[in-house]
Amino acid sequence: MTHDTPPSPMPPSTAPEPPAAAPMSPMRLRYGPRYRWLLLLSVMVGTMASIMSSTVVNVAIPDLSRHFGLGQERAQWVSSGFMVAMTASMLTTPWLLARFGYRRTYVGTMVLLLAGGLLGGLADLFPLVLAARVMEGLAAGVVQPIPAIIILRAFEPHEQGRASGFFGMGVVLAPAVGPSIGGVLVDLAGWRSIFFMVVPFCLAAFWLAWKFVPSTAPGGAQAGRSHALDWRGLLIGTAGTLCLLNGLVELRGDAPGQAALLLVLAGAALAAFVWWERRLAARGGEPLMDMRLFGHRQFAMGTVVAFIYGTALFGSTYLLPVFMQVALHLSASHVGTIMLPAGIVLAFTIAGVGRLADRHPTWLLVSTGLLLLAASFALMPTLSLAGPLWLLTLYAVVGRIGLGFILPSLNIGSMRPLPKAMIPQGASAISFLRQLGGSAGVSLCAVVLEWRLSAHGDSLAQLQSSPARLAAFDEVFLILAGLCGLALLAALQLRERHHRGAI
Repeated sequence: MTHDTPPSPMPPSTAPEPPAAAPMSPMRLRYGPRYRWLLLLSVMVGTMASIMSSTVVNVAIPDLSRHFGLGQERAQWVSSGFMVAMTASMLTTPWLLARFGYRRTYVGTMVLLLAGGLLGGLADLFPLVLAARVMEGLAAGVVQPIPAIIILRAFEPHEQGRASGFFGMGVVLAPAVGPSIGGVLVDLAGWRSIFFMVVPFCLAAFWLAWKFVPSTAPGGAQAGRSHALDWRGLLIGTAGTLCLLNGLVELRGDAPGQAALLLVLAGAALAAFVWWERRLAARGGEPLMDMRLFGHRQFAMGTVVAFIYGTALFGSTYLLPVFMQVALHLSASHVGTIMLPAGIVLAFTIAGVGRLADRHPTWLLVSTGLLLLAASFALMPTLSLAGPLWLLTLYAVVGRIGLGFILPSLNIGSMRPLPKAMIPQGASAISFLRQLGGSAGVSLCAVVLEWRLSAHGDSLAQLQSSPARLAAFDEVFLILAGLCGLALLAALQLRERHHRGAI
């Protein structure tokens, strides 16, 4: 974001900007009203590729471990390296868009994703595989905030919910279908094949970007008019993210002192990051995360919801399969069968709720979703070893319906009140905080589960389930329900003020 004068340290007014028709771009004139949908489809293909690359590799970790002779901890670096790189690179999206424009930024991420896929598939050394995963994570982090920016700029307010539903339905299919296809590929062609899955998506993204993605920066401005990248803020943010995630992982080990030190360093990095970003903005620079965003009450509350929602979503994604397999003694095929209806329901719910978001307050839809998600967690303790499987499926479906209410609505409800110039910063910040909450959620669920199992005199290493083990899982599910309740309090503060935006 560029400024003609140094920005004031005080939060700008939250009053919506007056409606103003943006000049028609050449692409909009060429393709007519359908252009915005073609543009959204173009960036959706790349986003699907990035999300698929984040989830599909999990099915290949056992094969990777055997091929390179790795222990479980080193093999997990393939996933954690991707997550850290993706979380940190989300902060660079606004600067990249201002400096290089939509098309070059998007194509650049696809080139990086494609290079990571090819390098990972051809590598004979584990460090090269790890480097490939980091490359893919960097690309995934940059590309993920872009669709939200486009939806809020290219679509009128009465179409933004439908656009979010269309985009969300497509993106949900990637993690739903990807692991299944990846599992077949690993069985037929080995672990290398899963790296090559992104290749056709990246090639399609190149063609679509050339035809439909504009070369301008957000707002139709000429790309290249941007301050230097806030490297200091990026280094501080990355260091803080690494300390936080590694500190949470260390809580599961035998070094509580090291875990405490890392978490303290993470807190110090957070304070330093906020101080530096405020100072840079006050001096007229372009901060990586503009802290004036949080002067908008709706946006600030939306980031709270996003962080807690990410924690509960990713934590439950880890917890549910573990619960089904080690507490209820269900096979892996049973777990997949139980989760399949929930995934199908989620895809259709997102599409339907997207249309509702055009006619109903998004804060109400987000609150409804959080209530349903909390209810699904709170109902889990009613299950027993002798209980019917359809009840477990029902609870999973209720939770996915809740997610379907939240996913298309949260970004819209949080960012509509922002001035147009701050939308890229807002999309980047809310994506970063949601992903950070998700990355922390997996470790937190694992730590709390091990703590409660130990308190009940049980462990996951024991072969037989017991009432104590079920009680430990029940307590973690109730904690997740409580987190959703906290997010609900923040969601009730979201209010929308409709105004126009254009690409």
